[in-house]
Amino acid sequence: MNITKQQRQFVKEELSIENWSDIQPYFDDLVQRTLHSADDLKQWMRDKSELEAVLEEDLAWRYIRMTIDTRNKDLADAYTHFITKIHPEIAPFEDQLNRKLAESPYKTELTGQDYFILLRSIESALTIYRAENIPLHAEIGEKSQQFGAITGAQSIEHNGEKITMQRAGALLRENDAQLRQQIFEKMATRRGEDRETLHDLFSELIQLRHKVALNAGFDNYRDYKFKEMGRFDYTKEDCFAFHQAIKSEIVPLVRKMQQNQGTALNKSRLHPWDTEVDPFGRKPLQPFTTGEELLDKTIEVFQRTDAYFGDCLSTMKAMNHLDLESKDGKSPGGYNYPLYEIGVPFIFMNAVGTHRDMITMLHEGGHAVHSFLSRDLPLTGFKSLPSEVAELASMTMELITMEHWDVFFSNQDDLDRAKKEQLETVIKILPWIATIDEFQHWIYEHPQHSVEERETKWMEILDAYSTGMVDWSGYEHVQRISWQRQLHLFEVPFYYIEYGMAQLGALSIWKNFQTDKATAIQDYQSALRLGYTQSIPEIYKTAGIAFDFSQDHIRNLADFIQHEIQLLDA
Repeated sequence: MNITKQQRQFVKEELSIENWSDIQPYFDDLVQRTLHSADDLKQWMRDKSELEAVLEEDLAWRYIRMTIDTRNKDLADAYTHFITKIHPEIAPFEDQLNRKLAESPYKTELTGQDYFILLRSIESALTIYRAENIPLHAEIGEKSQQFGAITGAQSIEHNGEKITMQRAGALLRENDAQLRQQIFEKMATRRGEDRETLHDLFSELIQLRHKVALNAGFDNYRDYKFKEMGRFDYTKEDCFAFHQAIKSEIVPLVRKMQQNQGTALNKSRLHPWDTEVDPFGRKPLQPFTTGEELLDKTIEVFQRTDAYFGDCLSTMKAMNHLDLESKDGKSPGGYNYPLYEIGVPFIFMNAVGTHRDMITMLHEGGHAVHSFLSRDLPLTGFKSLPSEVAELASMTMELITMEHWDVFFSNQDDLDRAKKEQLETVIKILPWIATIDEFQHWIYEHPQHSVEERETKWMEILDAYSTGMVDWSGYEHVQRISWQRQLHLFEVPFYYIEYGMAQLGALSIWKNFQTDKATAIQDYQSALRLGYTQSIPEIYKTAGIAFDFSQDHIRNLADFIQHEIQLLDA
């Protein structure tokens, strides 16, 4: 795929962003420019969009480099400088530009659903903007990055070697129960060392976020965040209904899976280190050994699924837009970071050779394909995706590529096992998603809670989603801080339930795929090409599915996935 960065029309090609003064003239131009016609307005929007793409890509590279090496102070300082010195200067200009667009007499000539969606988001942003929140957002941005530095520094010693938590986690799949317990306890001890630090950090973030909400006229940060995230298509009450549906329809399935796990291990209840091990004593699946092998095999899987998908990853490989292997000092987790100017995203992850790593690569690859399919949309705002749509792309890719996983698993038993693990993980993750989301609602509805109340509430919510099949006796202290492993709570609050909603959508697309592969892939691509130029329900409809997370819908999908698991067991 031949990718060339579009020539800039407004921002100088040689621009180097060191300080606010380097970019202020562009904002001054946009604010002061006189618009005499609808054509002038549209050109103004294109120039604004170009500037946004340049700035977002500059910030993206600062974040990417910082997360690759959290020990490099210069990289951290470069990111922090943008967040604390440049972005606060941009914020009031963004508000002025939003108002200029909203108040333009030519706005009525911006017809079409794509402009409706964009203008809806802009008008929502106008209602919550407060100048006094600018320094608070800067402080929040600076503090939230501390989570990656704290957790990225976590490691344990094993066999005389210091290993990352990601590599340690892979050992929890080993058949040696004594080894698993040892690793579990080492990881728990190391995480426990940061218990107070992360509690303090989270408490500070909660108070800052609550202040932002109050400044903007909201009772709590949850209601403010729903507005900021543009949740136009569902409400907090829908989230509560989702929580209840997961408890009633999905938790019993997870209990059944864990009962089967216990039976196979000859245990009435599982220990916390027993939940991921293969119950039949088979070695952990190892679909690859190096990051390069992971990438090459994923490209082949994508190519077989659809040639365009493979071309996307091949282009990223040629441009060196990936950093895949786990290493000391690297921030945990994985992400696909869109780069709006070049249109070729960057994939970051911490691969150590596990089956879960393979899934993460497929997942982030789905995000990457989304970036490619929407890269030619004319405005950056059209590409700024709600998570319910972004995660639909990634989770669907995990499922529709399964028929080509023989690239990773030449043995049929391993292949069937990998598919079964994937489908069971889809079920198992839903209660965790709902748990984290329900916890966040309580956190921000009760911002003055104590650390003790926080841990008590977390345990109460955990219990509501519990299967009763895991014995945490003696390790309750580990449970009480298990939420501290969830990056989203610290860095992107309320961005998590979308995974659950998108997972239901992905299962629906995969169900269609089982019947008509060509149509399902065509509909999937058509939906992704829309970016965010339609409402979430319309995008899902374009993908051939419904935006539905009702109890009946969840029950139907649960029955479908149970049937697919039974076929793999046959």
